[in-house]
This record gives sequence, structure tokens and C-alpha cells, in this order.
Amino acid sequence: MIVRAAVGLCVLAIALQVAAYDVVREYSGNTFFDRWDFYGSWDNLTLGDVWWQDRATAMSTGLAYVNEAGSAIMKVDNTTNVPFNDKRNSIRITTQDFYGVGSLWIVDITHIPYGCSVWPAFWTKGPTWPDNGEIDIIEGINLNTNNQYALHTTGGCFKDASAIQTGATGVTDCSQPSGCVVQETGRNSYREGFAAAGGGVWATQFDVAGIFIWFWSRPNIPASILQATSTSPIDVSDFGVPSASYPVSRCNIPQYFTAQQIVFDITLCGNWAGIPSLYQAQCLNQGPTGTCYQDNVVGSGSPKYDEAYFEVKYLRAYTTGAPAPTPASGGIASGSSLVATFASVPEPTIIPTSLPGGINTSPNGSSAGLITADVWKGIILASTVGIGLVLVLLIL
Repeated sequence: MIVRAAVGLCVLAIALQVAAYDVVREYSGNTFFDRWDFYGSWDNLTLGDVWWQDRATAMSTGLAYVNEAGSAIMKVDNTTNVPFNDKRNSIRITTQDFYGVGSLWIVDITHIPYGCSVWPAFWTKGPTWPDNGEIDIIEGINLNTNNQYALHTTGGCFKDASAIQTGATGVTDCSQPSGCVVQETGRNSYREGFAAAGGGVWATQFDVAGIFIWFWSRPNIPASILQATSTSPIDVSDFGVPSASYPVSRCNIPQYFTAQQIVFDITLCGNWAGIPSLYQAQCLNQGPTGTCYQDNVVGSGSPKYDEAYFEVKYLRAYTTGAPAPTPASGGIASGSSLVATFASVPEPTIIPTSLPGGINTSPNGSSAGLITADVWKGIILASTVGIGLVLVLLIL
């Protein structure tokens, strides 16, 4: 504790700057779906009981559209009577753009799919799984009341359990099947409570300093986001402590994550929501068989899937400074573009947490600060001097 305090006092002496991000893409309104690919196949990835529709079918059947409020709707089919051994239609879309280290994504959502058998996700992925990394920003199953975050990587990347965040750390090995998990502890991050509060906003920072995810219910959205437009830069200094912090201290981000595509999808049952022990713990009385597929997917779609839809006001992708385009790397599909990445690895831009022992690194006690390469050198030097002084005092 003495060493931590010494390090904290040294850090407090270092001037922190503000990190600003520039917009590189907004997905919203009537053009929301323009730069997305629709999966157009059954769920052969998580073995869910759905057919993810192609673009033309999704649009013509009303599973993907923009409503009168200008929000994008992505939903599970709730009108069809599905016979046994068939699957229910749903949506999975993936950005044609790839976003590299140095990116920030902000999504404003008013409704998240939920219900027994329902497994929605908003996440990012590299070209090859798990080699190029995965970031789960919104994910839940069945009747869970709280959102869950996770990273998925190859072996060697871990969640630092001591990192300051508001969420609750679970599994710390990111190569495990669950990934390295953080549970959201803030109110109204999922299900009826989320919708009743008017939805909310998630921000995800993909940085060499780490991966940091924030959630705000509608009443708590920071002024910087409320005041932002589709073209204005954004200042993250009022974001505060993240819900989930995955600092570089236990995971070298550029080593485990390549440029990422963004994904929305909704599946049913599958190899998480449909696991009997997990499904039955919440939904055993949903139907006569006690099984996820037979009691939900089969038969009428309403009212079972009336709440199984995303309603998205906008998704904005930002980068730190002007992006420097680089050639598409192996595994990036022809016709896709690589944006919001740098010709060389950028410097760390933010450490949005306080140090252990309650010493906050931000100038106002709650917001994030910029830590550049020179500041890191100062921290290392100051920490070394501080620890050395402490050791001398202890010896004396």
C-alpha cells in the first residue's frame, strides 16, 4: 500500500491532457444499412436455431428496416408459425469497414432483444477467430438482467482483475470459451429496464493502452455525447470510470487484436442460451418440454419474440486524429475498406481509471486523461524514484 501511494503521488504530479476523437463513419437514418453485409445463412457459428437472412429477404420481410423515428430495426421473425425441425428467421450484419487500434465506437440504442431463448450481441471481430480477437460490447441470454462484456483471444491475454472499473470481473483468461468476462453492475443495462429508461449508450475504446467500455443509461449520458453531432469530434474527458477495463498490463492489444469489423446479431438457443442448465434456470416453465428449441422456436412467434429486436439510433466510429490508410491485410475481404487505423502503432491515448488505493489519475477526480509516450516515461521514472525512496525509508 505504501508503494502504491508513492506511485500514485508521483502520477498526480504529471499533467494530463484531453483525448479527442474525430468521426470517420456514422451509421444512421435511411443510410444505416448501406455499408453492412448480411450473413445470409443458418447460424453455423454458435449453432443457434435461426436462419440469418440475406439483405433482400431481410428488407422484404420486415426483419431489417428504418422506422419513422429514423432508427434502425433488426429483429427476429415473430409472425411465422415454425414447424418442428425448422429454424426461425433472424438478422446478422457485419460492417464492410475494418477499424484498427486507435478507434472509438459509440452506439445509441433504445431497445435490446430479450426473452427466453433470445441471444443478442453487439460486438467486433478480426478476420480469423480467435486469432485476431473479439470484443463483446453487448451480450446476454434468456432472462438475464445485466449486460455482459468479454474479450476472446488466443492464449496469453488476460483480464487484469485489479483494473479500476464499475463492473464485476469474472473469468480472467481471455482464451477460455467464455472469454475474459465483466458483468455490468449499473442499472438498466438489459431487458425491460433498459427499454423503460429510454435505452442508453455504450462507448468502446480500442487502444494500445487497453480496451475500455462504458455504459450509460439514458438519464446519465455524458454531455460530450449528448452534444456531439455526426461530424463533430468528441472529447472523452467526461466519460468517467469505465464499466469494463482491459488494460495493456496483462494483454498486449496490438499482439492479440487486428483491425475489427462491427457486428449486430440475434440468434436463438445455441451453445450458450440453449445450454439446458442455463436455459432451465430461467425459462423452465416457458413450455411443456423444458427445452429451448421446442418451447420457443417451434410454433407461433408471438408473443414469444415480440421483444426480440434491436432499435438503434446511431453508431459512430471515431479515430484519434486523421486516419492514415494502410493496405488491406490478409483476411480482409475484397471490397471492404480499412479505416480508422494508423500506418504505425499510435501512442496510448487514455488511462480512464484511478490507481489502486483510490488515487485517481484524472484532473477532476472522475474523468479520463491522456497518457502519451512521454508521460509513460515520466510515470516509469517517477514510480522508480518513488519506490526507491520508500525502500530506503523502510531500510532505515
